[in-house]
Amino acid sequence: MCKGLASLPTGCLERVKELKARLGSILQKSTWNQSCCKIGQKKPTLEECLRWKKSFEKLLSSKYGLCAFTAFLVSEFSEENILFYFACEEYRRTKSTAKLPAKAQKIYDEFIGSDAPREVNIDHETRDITRANMLVPSASCFDPAQHKIYMLMAKDCYPRFLRSPTYRDLVCQAKPDTKVAQQPRQEQEV
Repeated sequence: MCKGLASLPTGCLERVKELKARLGSILQKSTWNQSCCKIGQKKPTLEECLRWKKSFEKLLSSKYGLCAFTAFLVSEFSEENILFYFACEEYRRTKSTAKLPAKAQKIYDEFIGSDAPREVNIDHETRDITRANMLVPSASCFDPAQHKIYMLMAKDCYPRFLRSPTYRDLVCQAKPDTKVAQQPRQEQEV
């Protein structure tokens, strides 16, 4: 750390850390927005939007749903949850065991460590388990922390998303699937 920052009061340093994380969020947000624009060329149907209400898994398995949920988390300054979840998913798919330690350290430094710019909200016990797992990184070393974050999103963020103007606007703007909309007419004609 440079001498100028080291001489600042602790409160200022905490604010700098928060601003650094938010700046990272803004930069990350633009990446998500670009992918949403690509997906957004074909808007989700009303049926797809309503399917997201059935379960959190259905929301995450939809490209547009994931994008909308991520945009919602960004608006609430809690996108670190979804970013951590998918960083763990990508980490778990790592084939080369030689690459695991470096990837694990990167995830730990970004999301778990005390100075992490995108620190996720996990309890001390889970944090300690993850820290111990870092001694010998395996494909499952983040599983307890990832599960906690998944449950946090499923029980807290997901219901708030479904009640949000973001979701309501998507449902209002979505058009029915023409194939599904035509089925009742065809059945009536028969």
